[in-house]
Amino acid sequence: MAVNTRFAMGMEALARMALAPEKAHTSHSLAANMQTNAVVIRRMLAALHAARLVSSSKGPSGGSRLLRSPKQITLGDIYRALEPGELFHYGSQKTTENQTLVDAMQSVFRKSRRALEEELDSITLNQLVKKIGKKNAKATPSA
Repeated sequence: MAVNTRFAMGMEALARMALAPEKAHTSHSLAANMQTNAVVIRRMLAALHAARLVSSSKGPSGGSRLLRSPKQITLGDIYRALEPGELFHYGSQKTTENQTLVDAMQSVFRKSRRALEEELDSITLNQLVKKIGKKNAKATPSA
C-alpha cells in the first residue's frame, strides 16, 4: 500500500510560508528544504492556489505566499485542497452477495472522514506554527 504524503507536505510548506510571510517562497527553495522534487511542490502549490490558500507569481521575484492569515487557514482547509477524494477505498465491486457489507463499510468510511475533517478544522495553521516555535524554543539551550 502506497503512503500518501501530500497533506503532510502541504502542512509543512504552508508552515514555512507562515514562519516567513515577507518572503516569496519558490518551489525550488521549498523543495530543497523539504528534500523533495520541485515538480512535486509545484503540483501541490497549484492545488493550494486553486483552493485560494496561496497566491503565486512567476518571474525572477516570483514565488508563493499565504493568501490569508495563518489564523484563518485550518488544517482542514489544507487537507481538502490536497486530498479531495475519499479517505478509504474499497476495491471490490458491489454484488448482491456483498451489498450489505460494502454499504456498512462505506458508512464507516464516511463517518471516519467527517471525524478527521472536524478535528482538522479545529486547528489553525497559526496554532501549528506556534507549536513549532515552542518546541524550537525548548530545544535551543539558553545562553
